[in-house]
Amino acid sequence: MSEKEPLFSVKEPDFSFSDDRGTIHQLVHDGYKQVNVVFTKKGKRRGRFHYHKENEELFYIVQGQIKVTLTLGEQKETHLFGAGELFQIHKGVRHDFEFLEDTLLVGLYDRGVELPDGGKDLYTDE
Repeated sequence: MSEKEPLFSVKEPDFSFSDDRGTIHQLVHDGYKQVNVVFTKKGKRRGRFHYHKENEELFYIVQGQIKVTLTLGEQKETHLFGAGELFQIHKGVRHDFEFLEDTLLVGLYDRGVELPDGGKDLYTDE
């Protein structure tokens, strides 16, 4: 039997700085082609168990809390993420987000969801 594949990775910002004015968190400085800022109301869902064949996704929770359910084959994991947390979902991993609070997050895609042929790197089939 093979070892379980990691479904996600917890990340750290590339750089953080604080002074009397406030803080700066540089999430990444290279490697992402699409960046979305997403606000979702408490009790709503996004994702509905989709996956990406070509994209790694990186998420930073600005405020709020989400429950993320991840599946790959027989593997299934559920994790809670809150404000200040940064995590990456690996390509091929099906995921669904349930928003436990009003949540503001930043989503980054390393290649971009829109494909050159006009299609999208967004799949819901097994």
